[in-house]
Amino acid sequence: MSVTETPEKQPAVPANEAVPAETGVAQNAEPVPLESQGEGDALQSTRKRHVLRWVVCLLLIGLAVGGYAYRTRWLKLFAKESATTATTAERKVLYWVDPMHPAYKSDKPGTAPDCGMDLVPVYEEGATTQANLPEGAFQISPEKQQLIGVQYGEASYQAVTKTIRAVGKMAYDETKITRVHPRIEGWIEEVFVDFTGKQVSKGQPLISLYSPELWQTQQEYLLALKGRNELASSSFREAVASSASLLEAARKRLELWDIDLKQLEHLEHTGKPFKTLTLYAPSNGFILTRNAFPKQRVTPEVELYAIADLSTIWVLADIYEYEASEIKLGQAVSITLPYGGGRPLRGKVAYIYPHLDNTTRTLKVRIEVPNPKFTLKPDMYANVEITIDYGKRLVVPQEAVLDSGAEQTIFIAHEGGYFEPRKVQLGAKVDNNIVVLSGLKAGERVVTSANFLIDSESKLKSAASGMGMLGMDHGGGAAGSKPAPQADHSQHQPTVTPTPQPKTEDHFQHQMKSSLLTTPNQQEAVQSNSTQKILYWTCTMHPEVQASAPGKCPKCGMKLIPKYADENKASKGDGMMKKRSGGKL
Repeated sequence: MSVTETPEKQPAVPANEAVPAETGVAQNAEPVPLESQGEGDALQSTRKRHVLRWVVCLLLIGLAVGGYAYRTRWLKLFAKESATTATTAERKVLYWVDPMHPAYKSDKPGTAPDCGMDLVPVYEEGATTQANLPEGAFQISPEKQQLIGVQYGEASYQAVTKTIRAVGKMAYDETKITRVHPRIEGWIEEVFVDFTGKQVSKGQPLISLYSPELWQTQQEYLLALKGRNELASSSFREAVASSASLLEAARKRLELWDIDLKQLEHLEHTGKPFKTLTLYAPSNGFILTRNAFPKQRVTPEVELYAIADLSTIWVLADIYEYEASEIKLGQAVSITLPYGGGRPLRGKVAYIYPHLDNTTRTLKVRIEVPNPKFTLKPDMYANVEITIDYGKRLVVPQEAVLDSGAEQTIFIAHEGGYFEPRKVQLGAKVDNNIVVLSGLKAGERVVTSANFLIDSESKLKSAASGMGMLGMDHGGGAAGSKPAPQADHSQHQPTVTPTPQPKTEDHFQHQMKSSLLTTPNQQEAVQSNSTQKILYWTCTMHPEVQASAPGKCPKCGMKLIPKYADENKASKGDGMMKKRSGGKL
């Protein structure tokens, strides 16, 4: 008998309890309890905290590495500055000098009594370097040079050539123009050259001329010839001589009328005079003018033809007045046509005209150019180039010269940022260079940019040095010592300290004012002000600075001056000072 077992009922699980795993019931059969959701959120929060910790660790590692790199860099800079300080300490200090008054020197450090600036040391090496510099040299810091844009060039020997360009106009060669006149009065029978511009050759017939006087002279010549032949055997020598003289006179007259030898031989052979006389071309060329027409009566005053030989042509070039001194006779000239692409023609300067055109301020120069193929025509325009060779000369860039009209100055660059103004004598200007005749040597560095600013700096420091020589008896300086070299304010930087230092100011105007206050009348005015009530202390360069006690200006380091209660009196005193000093302070 089989017994069927029925499964036992599982106990009911409360809704707020988790189902054990061994029950065999699928977890997705029922909703997940709230406690399981809270554990998932806690797990995600833990993962975020781990990621955040790793990010923080990586940032700390990066900062540590960067800090080490910057620390190494700062250590190197500090070591370099320490080495520079040690090197500076090893150098021997000769004396201390006021940077605003180079004439004042002291044997110990301190401040200048007139403007309150700190004295700067002058080392033995620097003094030796400045002692080797030429007189008038001054120094400009590299920073200021870069600011004003200083550039350099070099004086050198170069082959110097200059090309003068001008415009020329072609003309006939006046020495090769021939004019044809008849030597006897008569009438033109026939014209062989009948138009202007025709080219003729030497010996070519031009016209035939009939002249009654010519006919009569031929008859006389034939009669004299016959008489001489008949009286050749006569014993009367006087008659023989007379006939020979008559024959020679008739022959000479025919020769003077341009009867050539062949025509005379034909006359003697035939014994008959010819009716007309043929005139021939005296030279090669082209007919310029024609005044010969058939049946025209002519006299010796009439010009029948003008013939011009164009085998050589003239080019008349206009040279500017300032270039006229460069032109010499025999100089080679290159001629090119503005509309022709052929190679240039060669010519030479044949003549320089003695007068100047008052309107164009140009000088005419005559250039002879061969014209074998007659390609050059009169009245054509041409470009003229005259090359002048100066040889090997000392030149500098044209920008290096500071020309004031009365004198020319070039600034020479020395080592250490020193510049020397030097007067030079100049020659010709060639392209972008200029020839230096004296005052400069090859290989010297010259300033080619910012010359005007450097010249202003030179004059400013010269004026500052001159002001420093007025009444500079400070007591602390070395008596009878040689004035110190001029110092550049841009080089005096504060000593190495971790705190920022105020920027050095330009005290040139204040220096002028302080130097003018050294007169007896002004000192008396200052002494009278000392008995008045002091309102506050201020800086002359920075009036906005006001202090209740004397001291130095925090911006420029100058001594503060008192401001008195009686400002009207002080204003009047300043007006008197301006009037005595010419209106300037």
